[in-house]
Amino acid sequence: GLHVGHPEGYTATDIAARYRRMKGFNVMHPMGWDAFGLPAEQFALQTGTHPAETTAKNVARFREQLQSLGFSYDWQREISTTD
Repeated sequence: GLHVGHPEGYTATDIAARYRRMKGFNVMHPMGWDAFGLPAEQFALQTGTHPAETTAKNVARFREQLQSLGFSYDWQREISTTD
């Protein structure tokens, strides 16, 4: 899930998106997930769980936590390289 450093990286784009919306611009501000990689593979080897299963759970949790922070992402345009 999220740790304290994650929201810091997302705050700047959220500020920019909100500012431009207030100025009347149409802003596309999607969230993207690129979650496969060595940590997912290593966890799969250690637990015997397929990386797709654990990645889907982690993405769902991460999404829930980001939504609770109130970021203005367009969740209808979510992008994932893990599909």
